[in-house]
Amino acid sequence: MHIQDNHWSSASAIAPGGAIGMAAGNGRADGGRSAPLRVDAQRNLEHVLRAAREVFGELGYGAPMEDVARRARVGVGTVYRRFPSKDVLVRRIAEEETSRLTDQARAALGQEDEPWSALSRFLRTSVASGAGRLLPPQVLRVGVADEGSGLDEARVPQQRTQPGAGELRLVHEETSAVPADDAGAAALLEVVGQLVERARAAGELRADVSVSDVLLVIATAAPSLPDAAQQAAASARLLDILLEGLRSRPV
Repeated sequence: MHIQDNHWSSASAIAPGGAIGMAAGNGRADGGRSAPLRVDAQRNLEHVLRAAREVFGELGYGAPMEDVARRARVGVGTVYRRFPSKDVLVRRIAEEETSRLTDQARAALGQEDEPWSALSRFLRTSVASGAGRLLPPQVLRVGVADEGSGLDEARVPQQRTQPGAGELRLVHEETSAVPADDAGAAALLEVVGQLVERARAAGELRADVSVSDVLLVIATAAPSLPDAAQQAAASARLLDILLEGLRSRPV
């Protein structure tokens, strides 16, 4: 998967809390207050965001902006008026999905007393939502001890390689395909780490299962199929199998 690194300085267009700032909103260049979008402009924006989630979820973040525009039924110029570079749109979607997964993990942690129930609830909710297909790839990179190069990568969305057992870490590289919001990614890793540690301490999770393994389950257990009912059934079946693989077994 390759995404052209255009101008990440444009990512300042994304205001804190997911709001759309100057560049992704009304196009003002003075950094001042942004006027509310017209009704038709707001509708187009919602269509673009929905289309981007669908297209990137199906094809990965390498999908071109033209595909997003076609899915949204708008001209590609309309997409670029809202998001002046593809990188800005990708970052918006990736950060929203990272935040959504974090909220789901917190809900499971706060509403389930039993450690395995909390972890399995998080996995089922997250897989059903499809959020794992839209996480930024470098959040899911796994450091793997290797006799050769020393490191391998788990590439998602659209899993291509089989990762080994390794602990998840954030990777900071200028060549990263989808730069992540460090605060958002760190929050996700922290709360999922709590779910993993609780289940492991209770003896219900295999001792070798890491945070990275849990996130990779989310990323790979939500296949993109053309029929919604088939997709839901396939995801549920695959997740049942993966959950069995995560559980510890009596010696």
